Amino acid sequence: MVQSLWDGEHASELHECLDQLVYRSNLIGADRRVCNWGGGNTSSKTVIKDFRGREREVMFVKGSGSDLASMKAVNFTGLWLDDIRPLILREEMSDEEMVAYLAHCMMDAKHPRPSIETLLHAFLPFKHVDHTHPDAIISLCCADNGQEVAREIFGSRFVWVPYVRPGFTLSKLIAEGVKANPDAELVLMEKHGLVTWGDTSEACYAQTIRIITEAEKYIEARVNEEKLFGGIKHPSLPAEVRRQFAADIMPVVRGAVSDGRKMILAFDDEADVLQFVGSRDSAELSQVGAACPDHLVHTKAVPLYIDWIPDPADIEGLKVKLKEQIAGYKERYEAYFHRNQQEGDVMVEAAPRVILIPGVGMINTGKSWAMAKVSGALYHRAIAVMRGASALGRFVSLSEKESYDVEYWPLELYKLTLAPAEAEFSRKVAFITGGAGGIGSETARRLASEGAHVVLADLNLEGAQKVAGEINETYGENRALAVKMDVTSEEDVQAAYAATAVTYGGVDIIVNNAGLATSSPFDETSLKEWNLNINVLGTGYFLVAREGFKQMKEQGLGGSMVFVGSKNSVYAGKNATAYSAAKALEAHLARCIAAEGGEFGIRVNSILPDAILQGSTIWNGSWRQERAAAYGIEPDQLEEYYRKRTTLLVNIFPRDIAEGIAFFASSKSEKTTGCMLTIDGGVPAAFPR
Repeated sequence: MVQSLWDGEHASELHECLDQLVYRSNLIGADRRVCNWGGGNTSSKTVIKDFRGREREVMFVKGSGSDLASMKAVNFTGLWLDDIRPLILREEMSDEEMVAYLAHCMMDAKHPRPSIETLLHAFLPFKHVDHTHPDAIISLCCADNGQEVAREIFGSRFVWVPYVRPGFTLSKLIAEGVKANPDAELVLMEKHGLVTWGDTSEACYAQTIRIITEAEKYIEARVNEEKLFGGIKHPSLPAEVRRQFAADIMPVVRGAVSDGRKMILAFDDEADVLQFVGSRDSAELSQVGAACPDHLVHTKAVPLYIDWIPDPADIEGLKVKLKEQIAGYKERYEAYFHRNQQEGDVMVEAAPRVILIPGVGMINTGKSWAMAKVSGALYHRAIAVMRGASALGRFVSLSEKESYDVEYWPLELYKLTLAPAEAEFSRKVAFITGGAGGIGSETARRLASEGAHVVLADLNLEGAQKVAGEINETYGENRALAVKMDVTSEEDVQAAYAATAVTYGGVDIIVNNAGLATSSPFDETSLKEWNLNINVLGTGYFLVAREGFKQMKEQGLGGSMVFVGSKNSVYAGKNATAYSAAKALEAHLARCIAAEGGEFGIRVNSILPDAILQGSTIWNGSWRQERAAAYGIEPDQLEEYYRKRTTLLVNIFPRDIAEGIAFFASSKSEKTTGCMLTIDGGVPAAFPR
């Protein structure tokens, strides 16, 4: 059940009207059962002095493109009410006229564009107004007998408004309905949501929670879990099987849904999803339509329900069905678009945003992991609404035309334009070995700074987690994932790529960077030392590249591999036979993979650095002493020795290598493969030839 989160002591410290509005809005958005991500809107009216010193009534309302859970004072727009209220006398007003008119009513031109539903708040004669999308209320509003059920719950206290797309007409209908009903305490918007009000922010919030709770109690008393959605038809596969299926199928799905622009995926097998996808009615129920107009832009009108009988031995059969049925969904979507399109409409991607798989769970797609999770979060809400509506009667939704008019509504699409521009590595996943080290961590930060999702694979899990935590704090939840991996273990490497697929859907960039180094005269080089270098720098790079190559082929989206070699890849380093031979192996391995990868759009290039002492675990061990001994100097003289050895008289740092990796991984080198780039300050003996 929804609970009040109001903290009276905290609220009493908020003296400004806008501060209390922010607090109330954040509480509403904190519980997604009350309001969808990015949806709903709130307002408060007060009196302030304008620039001429006149006292005027102003309304603060949510700005377009904000989310109630996280918005601050700067996300609200102030509008002069004496300029807006006369609009109710009009018979009609187009969206374009409304937007243009409201721009003239703003207190400050720097405020965000006001909410689509600004007039709804302005036309109601109440100081504080909430418009929300509670699961329980939308269950009523999406039930075929919803109006009758509402009378049983609320008596004469509600106003029922038939479905109308938000804007002037809907706002006027609501205002007239409330005016005509002196008992009204709430407005139920068919197939849409709830409007409530109060004399104070606290009273408004309390009313919102009270109304939702009344509906929840009524619905829960009528839910029969055993018969919900027709009862269970397909039991869920065991958790470990579901995860393995997700790891195997998500690269296939990612390739199938990425038409021109790559998508990031998220996997979800929470209990409510498994109950729904395994039910008898889910195939039909899921195709009725969206539970709320606010869902459409992120979930499309309907998900893709995979017609498949769960079988732990049929992973290949599921892959075939996924490819076929995703293709079929795209064909149907294109037909839907062309049936309804209007002049100037540009079709968004035709692939599904929500994919339901009996026995396995749900896959969501988006331009980032965060947006894929939004799609999933909204479908959790849709399941909750279908649960409630089915307990009351029959679930109903918008018509095809109504759905299209919301999905391609300019005012709704405008909110999407408020998102930051996509960067070079947006929509891409980078898998970085040695992610906790100097080069690996700098590379992760560099790629993440331009939009990449990064996986930091390292034996030092704690170090990788620290770097991932820093990236997530800077760029957002789950932009980085840390996994423990020994590059010499085939099982570890396969498990790390499986985790990558389950978390993001696949991989686009592979940075083969994990390393070590030893030094000894050739005749004193032991077999153990030789095998250590070959195993980590040769076999390890082979395993990481091979498993990544498989995943890239499965996706069919191409990709870029960058091998971090060494000056010693082309230079016979003194007292470093094992290390130099292994580094030469890496360079030629990269060229061999490049030769085979071209037909699949997989590029493979190498960076040849030298003497990266800063932040390197290699140089913190015996390697520093060994290399100093080889040159006849003291260990603390190495930095200066290496600087003077270069023609440019410079030291090389991890960020320099990260920049080279970013170049090879980027579109700037999209026609380059099999190349070696030296970043060593210029060591003539190691010039490639």
